[in-house]
Amino acid sequence: MAQNNFLVGDIQGNTDLIIQAAREAAAGGARLIVFTELALTGYPPEDLLLRSSLQLRVEAALQRIADASSDIAIAVGYPWRENGKLYNCAGIWWAGKQVAHYAKQHLPNYQVFDEERYFCAGDQACVIELFGHKLALTVCEDVWFPGPVEKAAAAGAELILNLNASPFHIGKQTERVTRLQNHARAHGIPLIYVNQVGGQDELVFDGASFAVSGNGDTVLQMPAYATSQGMVDWDGSQLRALSESHEAHESRLASLYQALVVGVRDYVNKNRFPGVILGLSGGIDSALTLAVAVDALGAERVKAVMMPFTYTSGMSREDAAEQAETMGVRYRSISIEPMYREFMAALAPEFDGLAADTTEENLQSRCRGVLLMAMSNKTGDMVLTTGNKSEMAVGYATLYGDMAGGYGALKDVYKTNVFALAEYRNSLSPVIPQRVIDRPPSAELAPDQVDEDSLPPYPVLDAILESYIEQDMSAEAIIAAGYEREDVMRVVRLVDINEYKRRQAPIGVRVTPRGFGRDRRYPVTNGWKAGI
Repeated sequence: MAQNNFLVGDIQGNTDLIIQAAREAAAGGARLIVFTELALTGYPPEDLLLRSSLQLRVEAALQRIADASSDIAIAVGYPWRENGKLYNCAGIWWAGKQVAHYAKQHLPNYQVFDEERYFCAGDQACVIELFGHKLALTVCEDVWFPGPVEKAAAAGAELILNLNASPFHIGKQTERVTRLQNHARAHGIPLIYVNQVGGQDELVFDGASFAVSGNGDTVLQMPAYATSQGMVDWDGSQLRALSESHEAHESRLASLYQALVVGVRDYVNKNRFPGVILGLSGGIDSALTLAVAVDALGAERVKAVMMPFTYTSGMSREDAAEQAETMGVRYRSISIEPMYREFMAALAPEFDGLAADTTEENLQSRCRGVLLMAMSNKTGDMVLTTGNKSEMAVGYATLYGDMAGGYGALKDVYKTNVFALAEYRNSLSPVIPQRVIDRPPSAELAPDQVDEDSLPPYPVLDAILESYIEQDMSAEAIIAAGYEREDVMRVVRLVDINEYKRRQAPIGVRVTPRGFGRDRRYPVTNGWKAGI
């Protein structure tokens, strides 16, 4: 069972990984190695699947895999075009020949998936005899429905192989294991579940591959977020683990934090950035982002910049400097006051007679964005944004200011989870000053400003947001669940009117079932009445 971190589009490099892993498995005594869904292209390849040269590249890669199958059978996922139609396929090669070819039957078209845009669905089971045993192939979504597994069982399968590219979200592993245990018990057939690992744009694949026996017991559990191989033995009646099992996810917060680390690490590394730079404000969002960045890349590849203004408290300056020193990152403090004054002087004729409002606050943020982007352009380091999901939901972020950057580590993390993750990270080693966690959050764009001046308390805000965004509940339904009408109507209105901002936000790690990205696609211009 091989869970690898593939690079989307790098068919040659992915094939190299597959062949090398197969050789290692053969040296360890394995007779069959199972890779993941669309392992040749990486997942999801999106519109790369429409490129005219795709089939030629896939054919060349599969020939290499065939040539490497003299000592070990290789099961791998790949796209395949036949009679003008493209299929999401899995196949097995043994002794230089292809001995199995299967087309995925269920094509997901929800959340982050849009496979129906590219693929046609298969409708046949694939059961072959290999090494004296009848093996069936299935691909990812096929095991979330009864049909493909039932067809494989009816065709005489003794063991079902399931090749996956299943992205992480909170609670996903429990759903996977439960689903396969139910199949195993219903048919008395063991199943092998092999999942991709690593980050791809907003998605994180957590690996956590596993095998269940015919009575539904988990025989082997592979680790999460790690490129690794696991081995099981099948003698026709019993499935046994030949590798050590691991806890797939130590805890909810541990898995969530690790997903953020992997998402940042792979986005930066796969896009070949030398490092990252971020604004360290002394607040909790940037503090947690810095911790994630250092854990992902190492302190030597991270630079933090404090950009104080008149309203920046001494506490914020002290805490930012303390965390930067504790974590060993490069650190600078650059005041934005001179450039802010110059902007205001230049704009004075335009602002004459108009009262101060959020314009002046946003200008502070945009000054900071200009500084960070200039340093990014000069050094090649990517700007890591620090905004969280609660802020992005209600528009408490400034276009071309704190939203300026290449990637958002906390984009799909609600504020209440930001606090919980900060406490979790400090439980591993204290890196975030405790008063950053304890004091009321503030953007410090005005005197004595705190977030709850204009928003409900974060536990209330996040509960309303989760109901409206994740569960698609109407405003009236949320009110009926016990929340104040005034709070609910204000929050859902803010969510609705700020879609234009989210469209312009950088991508970021997805950790919930409904992130702001491929998951949730609302029109910017619309006349929907949210309260109904």
